[in-house]
Amino acid sequence: MYNVREITDDLYWVGANDHRLALFENIFPIPDGVSYNSYLLLDKQTVLFDTVDWSACRQLLQNIEHVLNGRSLDYLVINHMEPDHGASIEEVLLRYPKAKIITTEKAVMLMHQFGFQVDGRTEEVKEGDTRCFGKHTVAFVAAPMVHWPEAMVTFDTTNGALFSADAFGSFRALDGKMFNDEVNFDRDWIDEARRYFTNIVGKYGPFVQALLKKAGTIDIKIICPLHGPVWRSNLGYFLDKYDKWSRYEPEEQGVMIVYSSMYGNTESAVGALATKIVEKGMPNVVMYDVSKTDVSYLISEAFRLSHIVLASVTYNLGIYPPMKNFLMDMKALNVQKRTVALVENGSWACKSGTLMREFLESEMKDMEVLDDQLTINSSMNENNFEDLDALAEGIVQSIKPSL
Repeated sequence: MYNVREITDDLYWVGANDHRLALFENIFPIPDGVSYNSYLLLDKQTVLFDTVDWSACRQLLQNIEHVLNGRSLDYLVINHMEPDHGASIEEVLLRYPKAKIITTEKAVMLMHQFGFQVDGRTEEVKEGDTRCFGKHTVAFVAAPMVHWPEAMVTFDTTNGALFSADAFGSFRALDGKMFNDEVNFDRDWIDEARRYFTNIVGKYGPFVQALLKKAGTIDIKIICPLHGPVWRSNLGYFLDKYDKWSRYEPEEQGVMIVYSSMYGNTESAVGALATKIVEKGMPNVVMYDVSKTDVSYLISEAFRLSHIVLASVTYNLGIYPPMKNFLMDMKALNVQKRTVALVENGSWACKSGTLMREFLESEMKDMEVLDDQLTINSSMNENNFEDLDALAEGIVQSIKPSL
């Protein structure tokens, strides 16, 4: 059974939604599913832009057959060769033996690495090349490391559609709602869009900035990403988010408290800290247990908020392992330009605060670590209240100049 949507004149969505997959890339939870977007252009020549994950191949083929309505497929443009978009290439070619692949040299190399039989079926393009398919002329724009080295985007100069590969994508299945103006994006989608960007593309901020500069030179009317809704209105909203995220600037002034607590004492302390921060005039405070929260959500929140509190027990004379893992992920995904406050706990040889400070100052970029620090010996007592208040005051005072 086919399931398609018209995007604009001559252009159709022929992708698929996946609610069965639990972990995207076998690592990121997707409780609301994900879409694999593929687009089919009907012109003098027919053009398919990207394919879908192998698990959704049958749906793709049914959709293509319906939209083509007896016509042959002439071209397959591959903007990104990652298997959630390129896995169905051979199946498409088997059914449409006259179709040619248009893609980059590196993408052809990856096709061979994946074992695809594409010899004699590819036409390589590079930055600035164009193709005319009838009424529609497209230009190819290199987008290396957004987020694979072979990636490109394709711009239809006729209708203003940008086929943006993994840029401007989001977790969540579409469930019939194809366009950004058919959903409440700021309420229902922005967190999943941020989590997608920060964990998939976030490491490559400078490359995203380079792509945004190129995008600023063309008249984009529609953004057709490989995941998530198609943008046909209010493009500036999402472009602004991508600009902030790729410059590692926080979206909001606020405090994210990430804590590790073995027996509840550290959790109790940071709960009191959160109360103090709110009492002092900063209500935008969120708390996460590092042992129970998937790190992809923590990374997303680290990109969203300006201030981070790291509260760790000392474990085997080191940082509590889940907290250490979070620090490593922040480094790997290039989190920077944040103000960090530290809370440490230990029943003896309390070392976690010192070790977290050393990591932040020596291993990460442009992280300001506040001098005030809260040290707890096993559990909070009256002697800690002054330090807790000073830490809350220091956090709020470091935010106020930005408000």
